[in-house]
Amino acid sequence: MAVKTFLKLVEIQTKLASLFPFLLGTLFAAYYFNAFDLINTFLFFAAMIIFDMTTTAINNLMDYQKAKDQGYKSEVNIIGQEKIPEKLVIRLIISMLVAATLLGLILVVRTNIILLIIGAICFFIGIFYTFGPVPISRMPLGEPISGLVMGFGIFFIAAFVTINDPSLLSLLFAGQNFILKGNIVSIVTLFFVSLPTVFLIANIMLANNTCDLEEDIVNHRYTLPFYIGKKQAVQLFNALVYLSYLVIVLAVLLGLLHPILLVLLGTIIPMRKNLAAYNDKQVKSETFVVAIKNIVLFSSSEVILLAVSLLFK
Repeated sequence: MAVKTFLKLVEIQTKLASLFPFLLGTLFAAYYFNAFDLINTFLFFAAMIIFDMTTTAINNLMDYQKAKDQGYKSEVNIIGQEKIPEKLVIRLIISMLVAATLLGLILVVRTNIILLIIGAICFFIGIFYTFGPVPISRMPLGEPISGLVMGFGIFFIAAFVTINDPSLLSLLFAGQNFILKGNIVSIVTLFFVSLPTVFLIANIMLANNTCDLEEDIVNHRYTLPFYIGKKQAVQLFNALVYLSYLVIVLAVLLGLLHPILLVLLGTIIPMRKNLAAYNDKQVKSETFVVAIKNIVLFSSSEVILLAVSLLFK
C-alpha cells in the first residue's frame, strides 16, 4: 500500500482533533501544576496518534462492510475507491493496535496502574465506536462520547502522565486491599478547562452527521441529527462554539487560566463568519470544513496563549 493511500485510510488530516487536547493538556499541566515529563509526554503522543489512526481505519472498514449503497462503497469509501484488500486493512489495524497497546503498557509501568484502567476504557470506546453490530458512531451518542473521550480523555491523560503524581489519581495495593486515591478539585479543574475542546470535537462529529444525514439514513446510520432534526442540530453546533468562549472567561475569573487567555475572545469575529457560512447550508463538500476551521482557530489560539502564559508565571 502506498503511503499516500495509507494516510487517506487513516484520514491523517483529522488528527488535529487528537493533537489539540494533547497540547492543551500538556501545557495546562505545565502552567497550573508546574509539571512536565518529556519521556512520558512523547510516549503518550505516539500511542495516541497510532490508536487514533487505528480507530479511523476500523471506521472506514466498518462503513465499507456495512454500506447498503454500492455507489458509496465503490466510489466514496477509501477502501473501495483505492481497491484496498480487506485482509490488508485488517492486518494494518491489528499491527497499529498492538503498537499502541505496547506503548500504553510502558506508560503504565512509568506512572500508575490506574492508567491501565483509563486506557482500557478509552481503547474499548475507541474500538466499539465504529466496530460491532451497533457501533456508537451510528447512534445518537456519537457526539457526546467522541467529545468526552477525545476532548477530556486525551487532555486528562496528557496532564496525568506529565504530572506523574500519585496525589492526582492513583490505585494502590496493600496485601488484599486496594486504595483509590485522588484529588477531586484537581480532576474537576482538568475537566472544566478541557470543556472547550470537548465541545469543539463533538462539533466535528455533529457537523459530519448533519451534512451526511440523508446518506446516513440510506445506510441505516441513525445519528443525533436524525433524532433532533437538522435545524436543532445546527443550533446545537452554534451553542457549543459560544459555550467554549464562556468556559475560557469563567476559567480566567476562577484563576485557573492566566488573564492573557481573554485575548482568545478576539477570535469571535472570524468565528462568527465561519458559523454564518455553516448556518447557510450544511453540505459536506462545502461547509463541513467549518467545524475543522473552528477547532483550528479556537484551539490553536488557546495553545499559543497558554504557551505564552508560561512566561508570566
